[in-house]
Amino acid sequence: MTTTTPGTTTATTTPGTAATVVRVAHDGGWLTVCDLDRLSPGRGAAVLLPDGGQAALFMDRAGVVRAIGNRDPFTGAYVLSRGLLGSAGGRPFVASPLLKQRFDLATGVCLDDEEVSVPVYAVRVE
Repeated sequence: MTTTTPGTTTATTTPGTAATVVRVAHDGGWLTVCDLDRLSPGRGAAVLLPDGGQAALFMDRAGVVRAIGNRDPFTGAYVLSRGLLGSAGGRPFVASPLLKQRFDLATGVCLDDEEVSVPVYAVRVE
């Protein structure tokens, strides 16, 4: 198992082991959301949470997995998982596919309007 700071975990696998799963912290526990091999580097995936909310999972090209809320606070649409990954000043972000605001994947803060943010979920790869 690998766990790092909230919202971030580096995917590590051992050859010959069972499928590696991605878990997201939710309601005081860990929710299994998918097998690691379902994530594609550089692309997002939407996850439906038990409370009806959604998370957006991302694995970057270095194998780091992050999770933030999927709802774009500027439009109300659940689309952040479809956004483009990038970095600004060493800070990884996702740009909303609608109005292009950028959200820091480590903190959830909008890089274009620091008064707006999205939730960040701790992630485990086991």
